[in-house]
Amino acid sequence: MTERQINIAFKEYTSVDELSEADKALCLEAVKALDTSHSPYSHFKVGAALQLKSGKVLRASNQENVAYPSGLCAERVALFNWGANHADDAVVTMAVTAQTNDFELLKPITSCGACLQVMAECEKMQNSPLRVLLYCINGPVWVVEGVQSFLPFLFFEDRLTH
Repeated sequence: MTERQINIAFKEYTSVDELSEADKALCLEAVKALDTSHSPYSHFKVGAALQLKSGKVLRASNQENVAYPSGLCAERVALFNWGANHADDAVVTMAVTAQTNDFELLKPITSCGACLQVMAECEKMQNSPLRVLLYCINGPVWVVEGVQSFLPFLFFEDRLTH
């Protein structure tokens, strides 16, 4: 038997004001994306913003449907848009934030497993890691370098892509 250990690394900033101007601007783009959230059932808005290598920024938000499984998270809306329209322009950084009037968010929200798997596929497609900024409005920001820190046992089977 071999025992192994997995370490997860991230940086925590007390507020968005501690970030570089570029990272702060991307977090604020994610906040703007909240305005397009369609979340009449959960009342939980999520916004995402992608910074592409060219400098272009793509914004997206969660989209709910009365048939709950038919909705889609902001991260996947953003990444599917990227894959369909900008796949030749690598995603460098993704910012994600959330907002609800039902309670106060005290820490950043994290992406669900399905979103993490799509983020991992994005990294594989572009052959480079994705920086992720998880931003709690009026709270901390967590910065993660690469999806592996979120989901150390990513699902990949290279023979499926041949």
